[in-house]
Amino acid sequence: MEDFNQHTPVMQQYLRIKAEYPTTLLFYRMGDFYELFYDDAEKGAKLLDITLTARGQSNSKPIPMAGVPFHAVENYLARLVKMGESVAICEQMGDPLSKGPMERKVVRVITPGTVSEEALLEERSDNLLVAVHNKDDQFGIAILDFTSGSFSVLELKGEASLSAEIERLKPAELLISEDFIYSESLSVIAGLRKRPPWEFSFSTAERVLTAHFKAQDLLGFGCGDLPLAITAAGALLQYVTAMHKSALPHILSLKVERHDAYLFLDATTQRNLELLNNLQGGSEATLVQLLDHTATPMGGRALRRWLKRPLRDAEEILARQDAISELLQNESYLELHKILRAIGDLERIITRVALRVARPRDLLQLRQALSLLPNLQEFLRNSKAIYNQNLLSAIGTFPNLVTLLEKALVDNPPVTIRDGGVIANGYNAELDELRNLSSNAGQYLIDLEVRERERTGLSTLKVGYNRVHGYYIEISRLQAASAPVDYMRRQTLKNAERYITPELKSFEDKVLSSQSRALALEKALYDDLQVLISQDLSALQNAAAALAILDVLQNLSERAATLNFIRPKFSAEIGINIVSGRHPIVEKQSKVPFVPNDTSLDFSRRMLIITGPNMGGKSTYMRQVALIAILAYIGSFVPAKEVTIGPIDRIFTRIGASDDLASGRSTFMVEMTEAANILHNATSESLILIDEIGRGTSTFDGLSLAWAVAEYLASQVKALTLFATHYFELTELPQIIPAISNVHLSAIEHGDKIVFLHAVEDGPADKSYGLQVAELAGIPRQVIARAKVKLEELEIAAAEDVLSLQQSLEAKPTLTNSFENPVLQKLRSINPDNLTPKEALEILYSLLGELR
Repeated sequence: MEDFNQHTPVMQQYLRIKAEYPTTLLFYRMGDFYELFYDDAEKGAKLLDITLTARGQSNSKPIPMAGVPFHAVENYLARLVKMGESVAICEQMGDPLSKGPMERKVVRVITPGTVSEEALLEERSDNLLVAVHNKDDQFGIAILDFTSGSFSVLELKGEASLSAEIERLKPAELLISEDFIYSESLSVIAGLRKRPPWEFSFSTAERVLTAHFKAQDLLGFGCGDLPLAITAAGALLQYVTAMHKSALPHILSLKVERHDAYLFLDATTQRNLELLNNLQGGSEATLVQLLDHTATPMGGRALRRWLKRPLRDAEEILARQDAISELLQNESYLELHKILRAIGDLERIITRVALRVARPRDLLQLRQALSLLPNLQEFLRNSKAIYNQNLLSAIGTFPNLVTLLEKALVDNPPVTIRDGGVIANGYNAELDELRNLSSNAGQYLIDLEVRERERTGLSTLKVGYNRVHGYYIEISRLQAASAPVDYMRRQTLKNAERYITPELKSFEDKVLSSQSRALALEKALYDDLQVLISQDLSALQNAAAALAILDVLQNLSERAATLNFIRPKFSAEIGINIVSGRHPIVEKQSKVPFVPNDTSLDFSRRMLIITGPNMGGKSTYMRQVALIAILAYIGSFVPAKEVTIGPIDRIFTRIGASDDLASGRSTFMVEMTEAANILHNATSESLILIDEIGRGTSTFDGLSLAWAVAEYLASQVKALTLFATHYFELTELPQIIPAISNVHLSAIEHGDKIVFLHAVEDGPADKSYGLQVAELAGIPRQVIARAKVKLEELEIAAAEDVLSLQQSLEAKPTLTNSFENPVLQKLRSINPDNLTPKEALEILYSLLGELR
């Protein structure tokens, strides 16, 4: 262990504090800068692109140092938080004139999941801290949105479900035990924190949670039967308390989420459907980008939560639809949007107030928001929709708070309380007096000089001030002998004497300290103001949550009107019936009119085998069905002419594939892993999208696997399935399983060119158009020409193979008769004289597929 005594006193202090935060960057306040030293300096300089320098020597070695100005620290903290880093803020606490190093103390540890400052947050994304605890393949998850105080728990089973939940939550920070056996699958989380196993103790968790909520037990929260979730929640609360180093008054309750209450979207499906992020990780051309025209940041966050977790509660969904329908009438959503736009991010402002870190302009925005609530009350009072009525009662009004804030705040406060000027005149008599002393000092001195000349009769008397001696009364040497007895000599000059009086001394004491006293008093009044606001914390949180939901509803109303969405119907019977369905994102981006298509799935028609050329629209068609289902299940209207949809418990997708280099998995392994997840977890109420399974291996292996997967889903799982394929052999499945039907995306040839019609028609495709698509993609003409020659050779060879097989069968007629093999029977029935070479090639592949 290093001997601190070899270092300077300041470095000894630094090293002792740093020892308590070995894995955290320590911002060590020195005057107007936060300094980093040693390894922190080198790391901070690299991450923040700031200058690395040295600060003298300690223990006979140069001290690496890098620093950032205190007034701009938030900009640097924001960058570090986005990188998943944590920062301990160490402030100067002692008297700067004291002997030895000034006392310093870490007042807060800023971590990605525990920030509340506006500059450190993405305004339209939840910033979540998540803890996970497990026993075998059972997982307890605790979720805290520190910026709103929302605290919830759930339990689920299976690593796939865990991955899906983490993908949905996208936590800014994730807490697991050091002995958590699934940690490798979570290593991609930038804010992953491994904590000591003893923090994940059920008994400790129960004690911590009951103490925080001042409850005898946790039965009232509905999580008495969730020991893994309670353990995770306790570990999370301990972590937040240790990092924040102060009370957490905004965390008022613990909510239990039930996994089966929502339409389950696994991690792969969330990515493939590009709900919040596209496949490249950006937000362009995503469903949320199309939908989010919310008026407030908190509404934008609520919309994202809805999309990631569609409901299965039909009553709740219908209530949302009723609310949207009502807002669409007379375009009343337009007025509502205008009011909500002035509300701002009430949710996060309330949290900053509760934590005593709100800025003056937060309180100004709060004042404006609360003053608008009566207008919203009036707007909703005539609503007949139950959902809107429930929101009306939750929003409430706060006239006393509005009056308080109007009286307390100036209309245009500065950015921070640091320099004062936030509290309005008339709010506090003592503050007004202190301000008057400072601002009216000049006039007081003029008045005092006039009074003293009149009282003493001394014509040379004047009142003055300097920084060394303060306020004084100066009299010329000739008149000094006539100074009143209450004048006390302060300074003797060559031609004058300077005096102080009890009145002037009292004024001096007041004036010289009035500015600092006024600032200190103003800060105290500001803190008291936040305390007064926090007395209504629970009601304010409820109002903010209701306003966010109202914002989502008006937003979905506007989107329905603008994008020509209709209200879907729900059925108790399994199935999806879509008339003229559209892919909302592709339609919005397309420069040509989008071609709508119908979809009909029910228990007797459970699977559609979809064929057609690449770029013909197979993936778009499948995705639009899933997106319509998701929109319907969040209560939104949908892009179609008519939709009736039955119960859906999960949506699975297996679309596209690429090597997972980080995990050492090939394209084929990725395909099979995703397929296995579907086959193990899908039910008869699931919606499944499969695109081109089996491409990652040899033709016959891939064909065999694709056939077997389709057969199993249709006959065993009996899920609603859209199955796109280039294996034309699969189009024979409807002859074996009546619940399977063929459809194809149509296209026509024009010379050597291809025209995609993007229309879904019954029956299988008759061509693949592979060479035409390759030409469209820019493959050199000589390569296309060579491919055409090779295709003709293969077709001729196939025709010869068919004839040769038939001749072999004729030479051994007993073979066919004894086994009565349908494949051989079919081969015998073919008349090769009537076959074109191309047809012969297709028949040959079909026969080989049946012999899989």
